[in-house]
Amino acid sequence: MTEIREYNHERAGGQPSNDWPAYTSTIKRHPQRQPVALKQTLTEITGPTFTSGWTGPEATDLTKQHKGEPLGERMILAGRVLDEDGRPVPNTLVEIWQANAAGRYAHASDTHPAPLDPNFTGRGHMVTNEKGEYRFLSIIPGAYPWRNTYNAWRGKHVHFSVFGPAFATRVITQMYFPGDPLLEFDPIYNSVPDEAARKRMISRYDPNLSEAEWALGYRFDIVLRGRHATPAGL
Repeated sequence: MTEIREYNHERAGGQPSNDWPAYTSTIKRHPQRQPVALKQTLTEITGPTFTSGWTGPEATDLTKQHKGEPLGERMILAGRVLDEDGRPVPNTLVEIWQANAAGRYAHASDTHPAPLDPNFTGRGHMVTNEKGEYRFLSIIPGAYPWRNTYNAWRGKHVHFSVFGPAFATRVITQMYFPGDPLLEFDPIYNSVPDEAARKRMISRYDPNLSEAEWALGYRFDIVLRGRHATPAGL
């Protein structure tokens, strides 16, 4: 019998503020009134399930989606999806999207004058295995300018969407890279008040995951809801 239970709330300071003046877009789009808390119902604390395969075939190798190989430094990106008590979350959908090695997205609204890569779309997805594990092969994304303030640049990052065991646990977040000097100046990264929580958005280099003369390996575990939750990305 499946255990159904409500989820613990995150620790104060572990999630970004909706109103964060340093990230200028939030000035216009954040809620103007105090949110109304609604009691969780069966709909929010159960499902969805992805065991039927309705998500389509897995797309884990972002370097093999076109005729040629994309430009840039290869990376293996792997980790686990965990619940608030550290237990693996199997059979849940993990989606990623990112810029190419030059720091440009394959999207019509991205007008950054960096080259597009015809062999890199920057999107992938898969369902976690029985241990809650996922694994992608991709290209390390580049930094890119954005018009938040004068001379503002976003650090290298990968976007994640993870459902978990229930709608109430879904998280959309951003994964950053260790040692990136732009993190100090990134208002989206710094929108999370708690330093320990911010660091949960940084992957770690793993030489055992790397493949010699082929690709660097980075690990990034995602915790859904609760006391040690991975912060959501604004």
